[in-house]
Amino acid sequence: MTHARPTPMDRAPTDPSAPLLGPGQWHRSAPDFGRGEIPDHVALIMDGNGRWANGRGLARTEGHRAGEYALMDTIAGAIDVGVRYLSVYTFSTENWKRSPAEVSFIMNYASDVLARRTDQLAEWGVHVRWSGRRPRLWKSVINALEKADRATSHCSTLDLVMCVNYGGRAELVDAARSIAGEVASGRLSPRGVTEKTLARHLYLPDVPNVDLMIRTSGELRISNYLLWQMAYAEMMFVDTPWPAFDREELWGCLEEFTGRERRFGGAVERASRA
Repeated sequence: MTHARPTPMDRAPTDPSAPLLGPGQWHRSAPDFGRGEIPDHVALIMDGNGRWANGRGLARTEGHRAGEYALMDTIAGAIDVGVRYLSVYTFSTENWKRSPAEVSFIMNYASDVLARRTDQLAEWGVHVRWSGRRPRLWKSVINALEKADRATSHCSTLDLVMCVNYGGRAELVDAARSIAGEVASGRLSPRGVTEKTLARHLYLPDVPNVDLMIRTSGELRISNYLLWQMAYAEMMFVDTPWPAFDREELWGCLEEFTGRERRFGGAVERASRA
């Protein structure tokens, strides 16, 4: 079931230098959530950039450009309400199938965004982190991600996990390969492999499991994203394309999240009275 909100479809600026309101600077106060109501870890699938752009007679790359503004505003909104971890699906292991021109634009633009936004994110208290595979990813992007990580490593308000050249199956394969190596070397017994063992071998083992996954643009799938971490995540699929998403949309999703009952496999007896 999709979660739709009346969002103006043309409000996303294609100019990434457009004025941006930081945390606490929105035109209205953030919702007042109770203690324990806010998800610790929110994961975003930022979908719909190309369709948003094509629907306005623009190249798909302009949708990615507009998506930068949406990301920064959403980060600010997450900080406003106290989200501690925000993962964003920036480029998947399957996205290499796109046209060389689009892939090239995304790689170059990712490096450019990190160069321009790292200082601002540091001012907001955001630690930029990377989750994904090194092979095939452009060296310039790896350098930009690692530089941003170092420059913001002292920040503790929010961890922004950028999933670049990331795939959920790839992460599990890499974890299994690492565990197999430990078993082969005698450092680990096969009988000693548990769920905790695998969790320790994920790309960022200190990042908690996902509480809420939000996918924009109306598609109803998770696209190989954080498969292990989303085992018990609440999921929301919003109709708004990513360039038109903002902190108001995020807050709306969080308000809906507070009404969800999370049982993690348990059950509650609610026998009706005749």
